[in-house]
Amino acid sequence: MNLSPARKTTAPITRVENGGVRFYDATALRDHACQPTLERMPLMPTRLSRRHVLRGLGAAVSLPLLDAMLPRVWAAPSQFKPLAKSDSVQPRLICCYVPNGVNILDWVPKDSGSNYTLSPTLETLKDHRADFTVISGVGHPASQGGHSGADTWLTGADLKAVPGADYSNSVSADQIVAERHGKQTRFPSLQLSDASGTGSAGHSHTLSFDRSGTPLPSENSPRQLFDRLFVPDNAADRAATLRRYAERKSILDSVSGEAKSLEKKLGQSDKRKLDEYLGSVRETEQRVQRLEAWVDVPKPQVEPRDLQLASQPGNAHDRPMWLDVMLEVSYLAFLTDTTRVIAYEWSREAGGYGGGGENHHELSHHGGDDGMLKKLAAIDRFHLERLGRFLTFLKSTPEADGNMLDRTLVMFGSGMNSGAGGEHSPKNLPLLVAGGHKLGLKHGQHLAFDTNSAPPLSNVLLTLVQKMGVEANNFRDSKGTLTGLS
Repeated sequence: MNLSPARKTTAPITRVENGGVRFYDATALRDHACQPTLERMPLMPTRLSRRHVLRGLGAAVSLPLLDAMLPRVWAAPSQFKPLAKSDSVQPRLICCYVPNGVNILDWVPKDSGSNYTLSPTLETLKDHRADFTVISGVGHPASQGGHSGADTWLTGADLKAVPGADYSNSVSADQIVAERHGKQTRFPSLQLSDASGTGSAGHSHTLSFDRSGTPLPSENSPRQLFDRLFVPDNAADRAATLRRYAERKSILDSVSGEAKSLEKKLGQSDKRKLDEYLGSVRETEQRVQRLEAWVDVPKPQVEPRDLQLASQPGNAHDRPMWLDVMLEVSYLAFLTDTTRVIAYEWSREAGGYGGGGENHHELSHHGGDDGMLKKLAAIDRFHLERLGRFLTFLKSTPEADGNMLDRTLVMFGSGMNSGAGGEHSPKNLPLLVAGGHKLGLKHGQHLAFDTNSAPPLSNVLLTLVQKMGVEANNFRDSKGTLTGLS
């Protein structure tokens, strides 16, 4: 691949109102380009003929065009290889989220410290033992648990803290880091998920929230993500982009002007809500300004060779390939310094598949069933295999006096603990932190805390925020940085 380093931005943004909560709306697009067929094709439904009809009582009714009638889209295992070297010596952060919790019984090691024994699940990462720390016992005290884990994983918010509001979030840790590094990169941060847009309150498709608690939309198409990061824009495209930015600024100016006159007529509660909304408007204005500054800056030259960009997030068969290619594009985004902050929700809550197409959400409601727990642990190992592959890419890429993993902070885990009986608790969350040796993190250990007296997960988030160069003394309900991690 031919690479040239990127220089500085942010991403285009559109806000809509949804039931009193500001969420983004986006359309998920799918790429149906054919790929080589796999020898193993699990859980793929039989293809229907386009002439298929329903028959009964002597009548025949033609069916509309269904997905099951479309040509098969087979994804081959990725042949992508790490690049020769990285010329970007910068700190980076990627937060990788898995939904539905894990089989916590097979996840948490039985002992702690630097001589701990890897658990059956974490044995999957044995080749990277010196590169990560297992953290157990911590959670989000303010979280309500359930399937709102993705909403609060990086914010630590109490979603019902505001009287009279059904939902109220706060800024996520990744966005605090993006504020620090976003001026130097084309995109201050990337939001990735298996579902585009933002989802709904309490069932988010994104991990990232701005200063007013507004969710930032995610991308789920590998091809669209790659095009956005690396495909050059021609002169007509750039002109059209500048026109869109000008129109957006005009709308924002109009909204701000009307809001000032409206404010005089409102009570204190409504004024507070309006201030929060205007805060989002100001953040959008700043993003548009940064985007304009990057319009004429060439994108890095990256060939899509060996990238399975046609992999589909909603296809159970494509699941391994889709996870891999999104991590591969993330690797390239870091390598070219296109961004330094990525929040990647591997699947939305109450969704997702295992490596063989297993229903992840269904297995999380295991009720203590031994067979379901074994299947859940298999999905956990499948996820860690994907993570281990990504860590290998980073560690195999030389950079200055070390490798990319030395300056990349990787946080992996879930905002839910499915527990011994299938309960959805915000306590004792599965969590590990990898990389960042040259940023001051210590690894090769299990930091075990008593669930009832453990520090909040916000201590971990504050530690990562500080290691990314942000001068901060607290984050949400943190009580300091996490003892032992640095």
